[in-house]
Amino acid sequence: MEDFEEIYVRYQTKIYSFLYRLCGDAQLAEELTQETFYRAFVSFQKYKGKSSMFTWLAAIAKYTYFGYLKKEKQTREVIQLEDVVSLLVEQTGDESAESLVLRKEIAQKVREVLLELPQKNLEVVALRIYGEMSFKQVAETMGISESSAKVLYFRAKNMLKERLEHEYKL
Repeated sequence: MEDFEEIYVRYQTKIYSFLYRLCGDAQLAEELTQETFYRAFVSFQKYKGKSSMFTWLAAIAKYTYFGYLKKEKQTREVIQLEDVVSLLVEQTGDESAESLVLRKEIAQKVREVLLELPQKNLEVVALRIYGEMSFKQVAETMGISESSAKVLYFRAKNMLKERLEHEYKL
């Protein structure tokens, strides 16, 4: 029990942050964090140490979040669009009205493209960006090879880039 309390203290903030960045709702992130640690506690004896503790907890958090989405029948819009837009559009510091409108349009297009992505691509992008995980950690979390994680991530990123470049001449 003391070991698990130490794990909770050490990783609670990081798991909460990961879930908050996925859902964008502080209260929901807190509930999902508690559910994640409950599930981890119940299955703690199954942890074999093949991955880092954070990777194991992040996998539980990810499944908890996607389970919530499925249960609530929400869309798969799991990534904060502004962050994705920032990855794809160079930050010029231009905050004119025209620039803000363009960013809003791009964010809407990103939302549309994200909803078209296969689930695995979307999960890799979420874990890589919001979990701030290495490709190795993403692979461990998803139970795939590191090269598969890289391929899924870059395909998703390229799909987004192609659509945005075509429409906005970026």
